[in-house]
Amino acid sequence: MLRALLFCLLMLTPATASAQTLVIAHRGASGERPEHTRAAYELAIAQGADFIEPDLVMSRDGVLVVRHENALSDTTDVAGRPEFADRRRTQDIDGRATTDWFSEDFTLAELRTLRTRERLPELRGTVFDGQEVILTLEEVLDLAEAASTRSGRRIGVIPELKHPSHFAAIGLPMEAELAGILMARGLDGPDAPVIVQSFEVGALKTLDGLIDAPLMLLVSPVGGPADLPGTTYAALLTDPGLAEVAAYADWIGVEASLVVPRVQGASGRATDLPARAHAAGLKIGVWTLRAEDRFLPSDFRGDLRGWFRRFEAAGVDGVFTDNPGDVR
Repeated sequence: MLRALLFCLLMLTPATASAQTLVIAHRGASGERPEHTRAAYELAIAQGADFIEPDLVMSRDGVLVVRHENALSDTTDVAGRPEFADRRRTQDIDGRATTDWFSEDFTLAELRTLRTRERLPELRGTVFDGQEVILTLEEVLDLAEAASTRSGRRIGVIPELKHPSHFAAIGLPMEAELAGILMARGLDGPDAPVIVQSFEVGALKTLDGLIDAPLMLLVSPVGGPADLPGTTYAALLTDPGLAEVAAYADWIGVEASLVVPRVQGASGRATDLPARAHAAGLKIGVWTLRAEDRFLPSDFRGDLRGWFRRFEAAGVDGVFTDNPGDVR
């Protein structure tokens, strides 16, 4: 596949020209700063991350903004803002009724008035709450470009489209907007320091027709793509399924247990998924490695770097982590 062959060139450009497993800063250095904030991204870059990850949702006026979900209460102060109390509502998101404040009900200017906060305060504290505003995709791309210039190494950006079929259904399609931004910046080619992710197949197929930048299908251990009822992620990880994915994507990004399962709380024997993905012409990333012991298998408590190396040994090409400074 031409896309896969051309994408191999990308691996020579971020950070250093080596075969090292890529370190992908999951929402920035989100183990140490509130996720998707400028501070989290800048810290991740300072710690040597190869890529930073902005999750993307849409504002009411069609701007791609950076939040893990379109539901805002977990990571902003919206619940404490009386002027927005009447925006709280219930809607169906990917088949689940969700009650919250949603990005699509706010203009960018209104979103800018909110302040970010830590999503896991019981683990990571609240000392950095209230200090930053919500970023746009364009601002994250600017940040990565400026950091690349300062550091002399290429900082990649790996945006994820969140709930693209939901946004399309309410008249806010994401794919063309993202493609337009990347094309305007010359980041739409196979050698661009960009990988676009989604859990939905349709979004990636649409992007495959718009840009040549590498694409990643995200895969969970359960369920299936929200836009393909009746299709399971398990089916997409069979050899025929991987061959099908390789027709429109360059990577799969899988939950870590699909590569190293846990057996009675400890790490088990690695699966053959990396080898099978590579045989299909796909690269493979895993998500998400975190430093807190509650997220680590019992045999790697206090040893995130060792846990990271376990995946390197299993043959993966990239690892998403909340703690990029602790894995190399």
